[in-house]
Amino acid sequence: MAGLNWGFSLLRTKLSNTGWALLLCLITLLSLSPAKAQARPARQHPNFVIIFTDDQGYQDVGVFGSPNIKTPNLDQMAQEGVRFTDFYAAQAVCSASRVALLTGCYPNRVGIRGALGPQSKIGINSEETTIAEVVKPQGYATAIYGKWHLGHLPEFLPTRHGFDEYFGLPYSNDMWPFHPTAGKRFPDLPLIENETVINPKVTGKEQAQLTTWYTERAVSFINKHHDQPFFLYVPQSMPHVPLYVSDKFKGKSEQGLYGDVIMEIDWSVGQIRQALKENGIAENTLVIFTSDNGPWLSYGDHAGSALPLREGKGTAWDGGQREPCIMAWPGQISAGTVCHEMAMTIDLLPTIAYLSGGKVPQDRIIDGKNIWPLMSGESGAKSPHEVLYFYWGDHLNAVRSGKWKLHFPHPYRSLKDKPGSGGTPGPYIQKKTGLALYNLADDISESKNVADQHPEVVKRLTALGEQAREDLGDSGTRRKGKNNRQPGRVD
Repeated sequence: MAGLNWGFSLLRTKLSNTGWALLLCLITLLSLSPAKAQARPARQHPNFVIIFTDDQGYQDVGVFGSPNIKTPNLDQMAQEGVRFTDFYAAQAVCSASRVALLTGCYPNRVGIRGALGPQSKIGINSEETTIAEVVKPQGYATAIYGKWHLGHLPEFLPTRHGFDEYFGLPYSNDMWPFHPTAGKRFPDLPLIENETVINPKVTGKEQAQLTTWYTERAVSFINKHHDQPFFLYVPQSMPHVPLYVSDKFKGKSEQGLYGDVIMEIDWSVGQIRQALKENGIAENTLVIFTSDNGPWLSYGDHAGSALPLREGKGTAWDGGQREPCIMAWPGQISAGTVCHEMAMTIDLLPTIAYLSGGKVPQDRIIDGKNIWPLMSGESGAKSPHEVLYFYWGDHLNAVRSGKWKLHFPHPYRSLKDKPGSGGTPGPYIQKKTGLALYNLADDISESKNVADQHPEVVKRLTALGEQAREDLGDSGTRRKGKNNRQPGRVD
């Protein structure tokens, strides 16, 4: 140390006062820059809560523009955190969307597409790593209360994939004998706790209590594990049809039963956040709210709204995959901020791994990226993705890069005439789009095809689409992906 001080003294004698001051400033900047680049929250092992609704529309939250559904708790959460305007589900259907969130991979990558039903013999592969399995080695308690939908057979249940506790439905709440168009296809709907069926025949009476039960379980879990790190996943069964709501919110909304259901979900968010505050751990907990896909528009007054986006569930238009998303973490995420950069549910696993000290799987491709710079409002932060891929099933429908979204020629479903009402769906028809380019910064509704005006953008995004076909495949061009993996299977 004495030698170092002598060296600095000698150097100072060779410099003017101004030169010495400039040198000290340079040394200071160099020493601070790496620390800022690697900055992460000072708190160790924060808690994580993901609230994931089912078929909720982009507009179905007050801060996202709902004209007649009151969501005071979500609005407050946005005031205290960050609202993502360009946040996507990975595919516009249940099982595909959920496997993407939990594994950080496009659904096609891990072999789960569509919506698995009671007759399905596939599920999430045991070789895939879920968020729960990422944080568990760090000493986290883990639980899921709600809809699983990644395989109903024992080897596919949450308790085999990193979760300590599970309570909920194994698949969608309409997969039961009372389905309005295909009831005879489905057996009775079971309610499961851990790996035991505790109610083999769920009725409408129980469905009306699901949101309350999931919330009560979540609050109890927080109370029980407030003194250790935890990951809590609350995938609500609602507002997927058939709609049910408890007496607490029945008839409360201007938008009828659908609005009642959203108000109860909002209440649930409030209860969970209040439990965090009462246990003194709100400032050590990241809470994320979003949905699995857009609204099921054929159900009319029993569906939500994706406005101003185009189309809804079951399509690769933004109405099918762009979701309301709010994240809050007092002291770590700046209050009242808005992020317009594109991100996707696949980004949650690598981000949580980064924040928890867990490890992203290194033996396989993980498609998600760490989006903490976006969440924390880091100056100049941009989306870590050059491109996001939009598949329907095995068919590559579109790609997005920055403000540009290019649709490749593909069929898609759209309402034939008027939507249904009272829980009965209206008919769809098949439409087709040709090659179409949209500037989402100016045209959020994907209504003005500007492909002819920007041939260089079309060329670049077409090349990015070709990369997707090479990597993940594309039934539209009869391509098999080189890097797809298999789901779990049962003979």
